[in-house]
Amino acid sequence: MNEIKAWKTSGFLGFLVILLLYGGCAYFAIAQIVGERWSWTELLLCILLFLLASFGASGLTVVQPNQASVLTFFGRYLGSVRESGFWLVAPLTSHRKVSLRVRNFNSKQLKVNDVEGNPVEIAAVVVFRVVDTAKAVFEVDNYEQFVEIQSETALRHVATRYPYDTFEDESGYSLRGNAEEVAAELARELQERLAVAGVEVLEARLTHLAYSPEIAGAMLQRQQAAAIIAARQRIVEGAVGMVQMAISRLEQDNLVSLDEERKCLMVNNLLVAIVSERAAQPVINVGSLY
Repeated sequence: MNEIKAWKTSGFLGFLVILLLYGGCAYFAIAQIVGERWSWTELLLCILLFLLASFGASGLTVVQPNQASVLTFFGRYLGSVRESGFWLVAPLTSHRKVSLRVRNFNSKQLKVNDVEGNPVEIAAVVVFRVVDTAKAVFEVDNYEQFVEIQSETALRHVATRYPYDTFEDESGYSLRGNAEEVAAELARELQERLAVAGVEVLEARLTHLAYSPEIAGAMLQRQQAAAIIAARQRIVEGAVGMVQMAISRLEQDNLVSLDEERKCLMVNNLLVAIVSERAAQPVINVGSLY
């Protein structure tokens, strides 16, 4: 069921007509009481005017800004009024107010397993609003509760598709390293789930992401080890480049002539001096060249 526009007119004009009808009813009633005469025609006209006025008064409604009124007439959907103001709509209709404001939903911290089976704690905030009042009222029992349940379901589904972090394969997506991509996929999946309730998802973001306490210590050690290995690799790459540059410069400027054995010894000493965590303390030979 899709939203349609309901018939409406100015509520002030309708209120004026209703007052005139009540006034006419009062006029005929007072005329009969003062004149001490009873006329069935005037009495029926008085009753008719009273019923018409009461009938029309049931159609008066007030719509606040960023609010819609869903109208139903004995179980039949007549349409929705989105414009704020004082309106006269079809009489004898039931009015259900639906907020069109932008709202936030903060999910609970959920414990899920990522794609590698590691338990993680994750939470998200969802920004949404109602764009189709008919679907929000008639397609689901409670669209706010529907948004909460589907948001947590989508968050669990997205979290199980990615690892918490990438250690070996740096090209893949991860929950920690690709927050923008994960948030975009979460918003896209939420929109697919909530479209049936007439809800538009404006934004979805992760607000909490951490390993579960039972494996947090082990994973911290793993991250530290990975960081140390990465740093060592960078140091070794830099050291090799520096040694190559030093030997090439010595040979280019003809400062000293080294055979292969002496080159190997020099490479070994330079690598040890550069890669070592502590400052090297060389032993200076002053007796001979070698």
